[in-house]
This record gives sequence, structure tokens and C-alpha cells, in this order.
Amino acid sequence: MLRYLLSRLGQAAIILIGISMITFLLIYLLPADPVRQIAGRSATPETVELIRQQLGLHRPLWEQYASYLGQLLQGDLGRSYIQKTEVTALVLSRLPATLELMAGAIALELAIGLSAGIFAARRRGRVSDRAVMVLAFTAVSAPQFVVGILLLYVFAVELGWFPIGGYGTLAHLVLPALTLGMLGGGWYARMTRSSLIDVLRRDYIVTAEAKGATPRRVLWVHALRNAALPLVAMVGLDIGIFMSGAVVVESVYGWPGIGQLAWQAIQRVDIPIIVGVTLVSAVAIMLGNLLADLLAPLIDPRIKLRA
Repeated sequence: MLRYLLSRLGQAAIILIGISMITFLLIYLLPADPVRQIAGRSATPETVELIRQQLGLHRPLWEQYASYLGQLLQGDLGRSYIQKTEVTALVLSRLPATLELMAGAIALELAIGLSAGIFAARRRGRVSDRAVMVLAFTAVSAPQFVVGILLLYVFAVELGWFPIGGYGTLAHLVLPALTLGMLGGGWYARMTRSSLIDVLRRDYIVTAEAKGATPRRVLWVHALRNAALPLVAMVGLDIGIFMSGAVVVESVYGWPGIGQLAWQAIQRVDIPIIVGVTLVSAVAIMLGNLLADLLAPLIDPRIKLRA
């Protein structure tokens, strides 16, 4: 296990350096000039050049990246040009909201997806099975922006059950989490149905039924546990995706998460925040995948982790 973890951490370090390098290069290829945005339109050329030197943007690109990489190895994500605050502090201030939304979204998408997938798998080929799969496909295809606006209109504006936007209470969490949960639930429903149908054909399921196991025990003890491996991998990926911020959903509901921070930085060409959020997102995705890999042997002891 220790050897496997060290191997994965080494791979993660190489990937992060590559991501930081590519992101750094792509951002500097953009036509927008952050110095001009900081100085304003009426700034003189002398003022613009002074700001450029203060930020170190007059140096060659490789030198800027080397300096940034040195700071990164010390855990320093840099300092925001616009907000004049450490990027690490900005990300950490948005982290509680992002974690709250992630937990709510994953809980709802699992509840919706597992329920719908099990229901469809047990009624394979029937009208109810087809109806559930049509609904799942619709949920997967629906744009987040449209779903968010529709839920806001119905449950916040017309019915008044939930606040229109904001953050701080459970009532604020319900609609953003439900928006993500409905869309993710479609994927989980399709995956659960497919995986469960495949497992129910296996010999050990036939043997369990021949020994007199009840349908409920066959489903929950023998079948669902073995069908859960693809779902665990999806949850690991979702952890990374939601940790990087659901930009559209956060924008619709005014949710102060990492995604909203990234969107504001993109609009202002705040390079340190853009690169910092990108790296945090990459770390979250790798940690989510690592967590899924570590959980797999607990679900199926036949799986062995090897470096």
C-alpha cells in the first residue's frame, strides 16, 4: 500500500508540474494584458511599465515560470493582481462553500441515480424501464443553466419555498445541489442499470438464487456490491469536478465557491488566481481518483493495488 501511494504521489507531482507549465503558457498567449486592466485606460505608458516591473511581468516567460514554480514548491500559489490578496487565502475562503455544495450534490445524485438504476434494472425491458432511461437521458442532456433557472422560477419565485440565491443555510443549498444532483443522477442511473444487469447474469447470482436466497438479499448483498465498482470510480471523479467548482450553477445561484472565483478571475485576467484554481482543481481530481482506487479493494477483495 505504501509503495502504491508513493508511486501515485510521484505521478501526481509530475502531472501538476506539467499542468502548471501548460496553463502558464496558454494564459500568456491570450491577447488581454493584465497590466492594462490594473492600470486603467487613462494610465500613462510610464505607469504601465512601472506596474509591469513591480509584478515581474517584464522578465522572460521562462524566468517568470521558474520563479512561480519555486514559490509553488513552497506551497505559495502567488498573489492576486486585482484583489491584492494571497491566492491560497482566497481559495481557502471559498473552500467551505465548495465542499458543502459538493457533499449535497453527490448525495442527491447518488440517491436519484441508484434508486432509478435499481428500479430500471429489476424491470428490464418493461415500459417502466424505458421510461426511467428516457428521463435519465433527458437529465443528462439538459443544460445546467436551463435546469437552474427553471428550478429557481418554480420553487423560489412561484412557490417561495427556497431563497432565490445566496449561501449560509440548508435552504440555500437545496436548489444548487438538486440542479447538480439531477444532472449527475442521470449518469448514475444509466451506469447502475447497466452494471447491475451484467452482474445479475453471473454464475454466483444464479447459485445464490438456487440456494434459496430471497430476491432482496440477492440484490443488496450479492449483486449491488459487485455492481458498485464503476460507481465508486464515478464518485471519485465527481469529487474532483465539484471541488474545482460548478461554474454555471454557482453563477445562477450566486454560490460563493471556487468556480465563481475562477470565473471572476477569467473576466479580469487575474493570472495567479486562474493558475492557482487550475492547480487546485487538478489536485482535487487526482485525490478523488486516488480515493476511489483505495476504496475498490474494500468493496472487492480480489482487487490488488500495485505500483
